[in-house]
Amino acid sequence: MSPEGVTVVTGGELFEDIVAREYYSEADASHCIQQILESVSHCHLNGIVHRDLKPENLLLASKSKGAAVKLADFGLAIEVQGDQQAWFGFAGTPGYLSPEVLRKDPYGKPVDMWACGVILYILLVGYPPFWDEDQHRLYQQIKAGAYDFPSPEWDTVTPEAKDLINRMLTINPAKRITASEALKHPWICQRSTVASMMHRQETVDCLKKFNARRKLKGAILTTMLATRNFSAAKSLLKKPDGVKESTESSNTTIEDEDVKARKQEIIKVTEQLIEAINNGDFEAYTKICDPGLTAFEPEALGNLVEGMDFHRFYFENALSKSSKPVHTILLNPHVHLLGEDAACIAYIRLTQYTDGGGRPRTMQSEETRVWHRRDGKWQNVHFHRSGSPTVPTK
Repeated sequence: MSPEGVTVVTGGELFEDIVAREYYSEADASHCIQQILESVSHCHLNGIVHRDLKPENLLLASKSKGAAVKLADFGLAIEVQGDQQAWFGFAGTPGYLSPEVLRKDPYGKPVDMWACGVILYILLVGYPPFWDEDQHRLYQQIKAGAYDFPSPEWDTVTPEAKDLINRMLTINPAKRITASEALKHPWICQRSTVASMMHRQETVDCLKKFNARRKLKGAILTTMLATRNFSAAKSLLKKPDGVKESTESSNTTIEDEDVKARKQEIIKVTEQLIEAINNGDFEAYTKICDPGLTAFEPEALGNLVEGMDFHRFYFENALSKSSKPVHTILLNPHVHLLGEDAACIAYIRLTQYTDGGGRPRTMQSEETRVWHRRDGKWQNVHFHRSGSPTVPTK
């Protein structure tokens, strides 16, 4: 449905590129949103509303420096006539939905501009204007337009940048700034004299964490969808004649016991993985982990790493060379089953060891791991850790 047809882009996500830069300023954010607005304006002039603008759908044309930003994934896009407003259905991504969509009012092109406002806010400070783990509360925030510019991170942002955000995040879609109007805003068209050139390291640091959370949620969602699709396919298979599904209460107890057993299975395989780490056994570790394992951990300095090479270094150069005993306890393990073949576990990891002077030490970290079962075998596909590094210090 893209008016420009299909274009191959090879540069990866814009947000991932930003965190890899040595220098990032408000002026850079202005240039990024300008390119996004130019694409949105082109779509709107051709009667196309994207409806799902978000970081995942902002890609770079190539890996070369200064590559153009491209809009991706027009799967939810709709065609409209002029400034037509109608109820086209509930579509989009929670944190980027506009108030009119949440109210189920007629909507049109302004929904894209609301999403641009959310994106611009994130580009400047590294976190979204609306945030709550509870979706109902999140939607209440959005419908009320309840966002602000807290100190100290917003103190160094120019008034013009805040003004553009306010114009984009205007609750009334009729009064919301259009893409063509936004391109004429001083913060965009007079960037060299209006936008600050100060390096925003805190924004980059926050963006790294924001990107990691997005990837974690994406991994969980992908696993959930795959499991649901598999379960749906199984349910379509014809049951043998004479077999009936009981709805009596006795099944509840059986199901509960099954759930408990599966949760214990996840805890056990997690303990096996930790044991492999403590023993410096890379071979055992690779058998439990997916080859494409993604990880966000202190050792990676805020970056999301993929594959086993990053972990191999620690096994070969630190973990396997330590002859001192290491003991680990998993506190408060909480398992959330994601269908038949996926699960997520969160826990506090306490690691006891002795330092170079023979003194007992304890490290603590908070970890979340996503597991997926393939061919009857559980594999760790993603983990997120905050707190102490894995390798004990001397």
